[in-house]
Amino acid sequence: MIDALDEALRQLLIREMPIRNGEVDVTFDQPKREWSARINRPTLNLFLHDLRENNKLRPAHPAWQFERNKNGTVTQTRRPVRLDLHYLITAWANDPEDEHRLLSRALMALLREATVSNDLLPEILQAQPVPVPINVALDEELRTPADIWSALDNELRPVITCIVTLALNPYTPITGPLVRTRELRFGEPAGAPLLSQLTAASGPDIFWSIGGTLHTEAPIEDLALILVEQGLEVPIQPEKRFVIGRLRAGEYTLAVSVNGEAPSRHKITVPAADYDIEIK
Repeated sequence: MIDALDEALRQLLIREMPIRNGEVDVTFDQPKREWSARINRPTLNLFLHDLRENNKLRPAHPAWQFERNKNGTVTQTRRPVRLDLHYLITAWANDPEDEHRLLSRALMALLREATVSNDLLPEILQAQPVPVPINVALDEELRTPADIWSALDNELRPVITCIVTLALNPYTPITGPLVRTRELRFGEPAGAPLLSQLTAASGPDIFWSIGGTLHTEAPIEDLALILVEQGLEVPIQPEKRFVIGRLRAGEYTLAVSVNGEAPSRHKITVPAADYDIEIK
């Protein structure tokens, strides 16, 4: 993916500076002394010197997101990692004025573009959840430039710092059936240490969960759902979903009222598939 981003940045600079007829090379080399000694034409170099996760963009909500499919399955997708790629941009030419002119054109091009345009992104980067931002010449970047050039064994030169934030997702989505029922058994274990069975003498109870959806145009705050046999008020979730747990097998009655009016009653059977309840 990083090489794909390099190519997108190359095409951005060629288009926005602009660079015509290949008059300037755009490279991504380590600007060491031996490399710079071999340059024989104007060159704009983008040296990737650091990669790190952007912790400020790490989502506070759960790492997994879920999507219910029409065929009754659920797809789990891991949220991507937001990665900051730090580039040092330098210009190389025979004349310092030409170098400064190259730096100026590159800086103006990058300042005009707050993000990497979608039409420049290769196919492998098209699935970015948000536009790919470009931050140029930030104050907190490169506090001691002399240290960089000392490590590269080259002479101190002016640079443009550039940070591009890319979303990387190495995780494969997982699709599986939607869990509609649960079974919970209590009792003394037989066959320890596997705990795979319960003794018949322990008399285990079997409990079930059941859920469904209320279909009505009324807002959630105007709805009340009661499990009549237990006198239990059932919470109504977003999208007007409900789930009732710890039920024994049998017949139950749900009473649904809208805005305090007389409730409508609906018979349900446990265990069963989801219920779609129409409210008029």
